[in-house]
Amino acid sequence: MLSTLRNAWKVPDIRKKLFWTIALVAIFRMGTKIPVPGINADYLKEMTQSGLLGFYDLISGGAFSSFSILALGVMPYINASIIMQLLTIGIPSLEQLQKEGEEGRKKIQKATRYLAIVIAIFLAIGVVASLSQKGGATGISSFEYVVVILSLIVGSVFCIWLGDQITVKGFGNGTSILIFVNIVSRLPITINNLIQLEQADTVTIVDLTLFFAGVLVLLALAIYFSLAERKIPVQYAGKAVGNKVMKGQSTHIPLSIISAAVIAIIFAMSLMGTPEALAKFFPDKDWSVWILTSSYSIFNKSTWMYPVVYALFTVFFTWFYNEATLKPEEMSENLNKSAGFVPGIRPGEQTTRYFEKVVARVSIIGGLFAALLAIIPILIEQYSDFKNISFGATALLIVIGVALDFSRRLESQMVMRHYEGFLK
Repeated sequence: MLSTLRNAWKVPDIRKKLFWTIALVAIFRMGTKIPVPGINADYLKEMTQSGLLGFYDLISGGAFSSFSILALGVMPYINASIIMQLLTIGIPSLEQLQKEGEEGRKKIQKATRYLAIVIAIFLAIGVVASLSQKGGATGISSFEYVVVILSLIVGSVFCIWLGDQITVKGFGNGTSILIFVNIVSRLPITINNLIQLEQADTVTIVDLTLFFAGVLVLLALAIYFSLAERKIPVQYAGKAVGNKVMKGQSTHIPLSIISAAVIAIIFAMSLMGTPEALAKFFPDKDWSVWILTSSYSIFNKSTWMYPVVYALFTVFFTWFYNEATLKPEEMSENLNKSAGFVPGIRPGEQTTRYFEKVVARVSIIGGLFAALLAIIPILIEQYSDFKNISFGATALLIVIGVALDFSRRLESQMVMRHYEGFLK
C-alpha cells in the first residue's frame, strides 16, 4: 500500500489531483471554524449531543454545533439527492431523463442543486428562528437576522461548489470526501471524551479495552459486508455477426449486500429522530413531554420499543430501496433483450420471480446487518457508561465506503500506469 502511494505521488497528474483535494479540503475545514456573528451556540451544543441533530453535527465536522458559516454543510445537498432519487423512482419523466445518458444525468444533477438551495433556505430560517425563541439569537436587529440566514445559505452553496470542484479537479467524489474528512475530524474529540470518562472513574481500563475491541469487530464486519456481493450467474447465447459466429459468454450480475444500508439508516433515523428534535425545540409543550418521557412513546430512547422500531424501519427501508432501485422486472426484461438467461431458469416470468427472491434475500441480510449497526450505539448509550460518544453506524459505513472508493480509484490509476496495486 505504501509503495502504491509512493508511486502515485510520482505521477504528475495524480499528484496534481491530490494537491487540489488537500487544498480544497483545507479551505473547507477553515470555513468550519468561522463562527456566525451574533449567535450563542451553547444551546445548539446541548441539542446535538445525540440523535438526528447529533448525526448532522457529525457529518458537518462540528460546524453545526459551533454554528459556523458552514453549519449546514452538505446536508441540504444530501437531502436533495435522496429526494431526487425517490422522485426519479416515482415520476416516469424523471426516470426517462435518467436513462438518456450523460445529458439526462446532468439535468437531474442541476435540478438537485437547485433543490438543495431551496432546502438550505428553509433549514437556515428554521434553525435561526428556533435559536431566537430559545435565547440563542437575542439582541440582534432584523437586518442582522437576514445576514445570519444569508451566511448559512451561502455557506451551504459554497460547500456544494467545493464538492463539485473536488470531483472535477481533485480525486474522488467531492461530497463524499468532505463528509469523510468531517467524520474523521471528530475522532480526536471522541478519543478525548473516552479518556475523560476513564479519568473520572466512570469507566475502567477493561471497559475501554472491550469498547475498542467491539469497535474493531464492527469495523471488520462492516468492511466484509461492504465488499460482499451476491453474484447471479448469467449465460449469453452465441450469435452470428456476418461470417463470424460469436461464442456464448458466461458472466454474473453482482448485487451488493449493503448498498442500501446508509440510505436505509438515514431514512429510519430521520423518521425516528424528527419528532425527538422537534420536541427538544419546544420542550414546554405537552406533546413534547409525552414524546421525550412517556414509556409508551416509541420515540423515547429510554424504552425498549425505540431500538426495536428503529431496527424494523431500517430493515423495511433497505428492502424498499433495493426493490425500487434494482427493479427485478426491469432486470429480467433487459436480460431477455440482450439474449441472456440465468442457467436453470426459464426466461420471462420465472426469471422475474427468481430476481425478486434474490433481491428480497439480499435486502433481508443487508437490512439485518444495517439494523445491527444502527441500534448498537443506542444500546451502548442506554445500557453502558459510555455517554455522549460520537459513534454512529452511518458514519462507520460512510468512512468505509469512501475509503474503499478512494483505494479503487487509485488502484485503477496505478494499473493503467503498470504499477503494482494495493492487492499485489
